[in-house]
Amino acid sequence: MPLVLPPKADFLEAGSGPPVMLVHSSVSGARQWRRLMDELKDDFHVRAVNLYGYGKTPPWPTDAAQSLDDQARLVETALPANADRVFLVGHSFGGSVAMKLAARLSGRVAGLVLLETNPFYLLKQSGRADAFSEIMDLRNWVKKFGWMGEWGTVAERFADYWGGAGSWENMPPERRHAFTEAMKPNYFEWDAVMEETTPAEQWARLLPRSTLLVSDPNTVLPIRELTAILRRSSPMWTYKEIAGGGHMAPLTRPDLVNPLVRSFLRSQLCHDSASLMHA
Repeated sequence: MPLVLPPKADFLEAGSGPPVMLVHSSVSGARQWRRLMDELKDDFHVRAVNLYGYGKTPPWPTDAAQSLDDQARLVETALPANADRVFLVGHSFGGSVAMKLAARLSGRVAGLVLLETNPFYLLKQSGRADAFSEIMDLRNWVKKFGWMGEWGTVAERFADYWGGAGSWENMPPERRHAFTEAMKPNYFEWDAVMEETTPAEQWARLLPRSTLLVSDPNTVLPIRELTAILRRSSPMWTYKEIAGGGHMAPLTRPDLVNPLVRSFLRSQLCHDSASLMHA
């Protein structure tokens, strides 16, 4: 079969300098990065991409299973022309997409930031049965009630799982409506994070040593286990913890997350510049 080209991804843009691509979490969109974009724009050319079904990017066009490679190829369409070196930042599902894009771009990635990344298939590969069962319960809920079109039922459980009990109840009505609408692309995103096959040890070879993984030590069990798996397979990466931030910290606690991202990107920019000068 001929390769189907992805559509052009919609994105927000700010600043000038070396390119930084920001990849949002599920049920969010490029606007989640507004504050980080403001904090990076003096040093970088920042593009925050909308994945399939968010912003003005078209929805996933088929009932066929979506892959991380499909999403990575989409983000690739938003890369600035002639971007020889690029920095990538991804949160949750966006972290998994950023991992796949970094592997596709190979040596062109000067730095990679993963904020509670979620390649859930690694839980099964690594025998983390309790964590895998927990996340499969959520996946099955989304698939079952999403297929039935009961998106409010999906949204309530999803919000409370990732944001903590009471998140849905405390959400104002207009926010509930927007959140429910934004749930729909998530139906396909589960296929991407469950059907990937790259082993953890291979990610260690595919991704740059200049990778930062940020997580909350008290986050949900599946993310805690994924962090442990990646720590074991990629000990050369940089690991930072943000206690109390939770899985949604890039949105709810940018005061904790953004300084870590900015500091890491700036340090890698200096390192990258020095390496190129001595090459």
